[in-house]
Amino acid sequence: MLPEGWFRRPLGEIARITSGGTPDRAEPSYWGGDIPWVTTGEIQFNTIVDTAEKLTAAGVENSSAKLFSPGTLLMAMYGQGKTRGQVAKLGIAASTNQNSAAIHLQDGHIPDFYFQYLWWKYESIREFGQSGGISHLNAGLLKQISVPVAPAAEQHRIANVLAVWDAAIATTERLLANSRKQKQGLTLKLFFRSRQAGWPLVDFDEVFERVTRKNIEGNTRVLTISGAQGLVSQRDYFNKSVAGANLASYTLLYKGEFAYNKSYSAGYPLGAIKPLLRYDSGVVSSLYLCFRFRDETSASADFFRHYFEAGLLNESISCIAQEGARNHGLLNVGVNDFFKLRLHVPSIEQQSQVASILNAAEQHEKSIEVQLEKLRAEKSALMQQLLTGKRRVRLPARAEARRA
Repeated sequence: MLPEGWFRRPLGEIARITSGGTPDRAEPSYWGGDIPWVTTGEIQFNTIVDTAEKLTAAGVENSSAKLFSPGTLLMAMYGQGKTRGQVAKLGIAASTNQNSAAIHLQDGHIPDFYFQYLWWKYESIREFGQSGGISHLNAGLLKQISVPVAPAAEQHRIANVLAVWDAAIATTERLLANSRKQKQGLTLKLFFRSRQAGWPLVDFDEVFERVTRKNIEGNTRVLTISGAQGLVSQRDYFNKSVAGANLASYTLLYKGEFAYNKSYSAGYPLGAIKPLLRYDSGVVSSLYLCFRFRDETSASADFFRHYFEAGLLNESISCIAQEGARNHGLLNVGVNDFFKLRLHVPSIEQQSQVASILNAAEQHEKSIEVQLEKLRAEKSALMQQLLTGKRRVRLPARAEARRA
């Protein structure tokens, strides 16, 4: 229920919704000018102040592309992954392709307020785009979206409050990116430079032994490898189990043991190696290659966790993977070849030193991630309150008096 002075309207009643176009790629005179041209991939809950591609005046005149003014809201109507339904605001005059909707709000309707509202409704708008058996949005659907209409002054105030959170989130995102960059540089320095200083080479199977134990105990925690989260339960990761009902042939892992997923994933061109850290035990597909430290090995688990994460085995793995052997991204890596890969292994004292430095950098990065998630959660809760009128934002008394 909306508060007094607020009401609901279809978006099409308070805004004109159009789309852009793409000039002929075969005509060079249409491209490389000074008119920004927005693609759906550049619409990312942001204010757009530049674009990767530019059009000439001839490109706009001889196509369905249009020039939109600053303050116009853009929404991606098509796109893979998370693209469809994302919204942006133009901070400059720009054109767009035909896969983007341009939302021109009428006077008295504040773009920043509706930018925040459409952002908040992203998931439901995406679902809206699945209605009627289609997998994309269109101007007709967008016109039907129900939006709140608050007094213009209150729209301004709400948008300004949420902009404060956006600024804090953006600052924290920059801190996180810088922390990750510093950790990456530190990793390269510690591993690659130190390795050149003479860390001895040993065969992989001198440090590790293969784990082949079957799931005879009936463990039902099926694990998958996530680049960001490591070995994680499928139910936690996918909100369901995608494994078969019979798990007897799966490999049983205990905490501290490693699994190598031989398939490509983002950031892991030759597969990811992760230790089991979250749970005492779990099972993985027999397609994973699993291993643990030999009992007689004196080694730092964190050192090797960082070693594998840095991709120090990638070059060697690429040499043993059979040519053209990718099957749906799965590398054909022989077990015997894998266990004869060469590792640069320093003394246990050096391992501990390297692990300690990288663990500290990792903890700093994680603390920023926690702070970022907290800010995002706070903003989400605030959007729920402010954009529905459940919580009102009023001007200070003096400002209200001046307005009166």
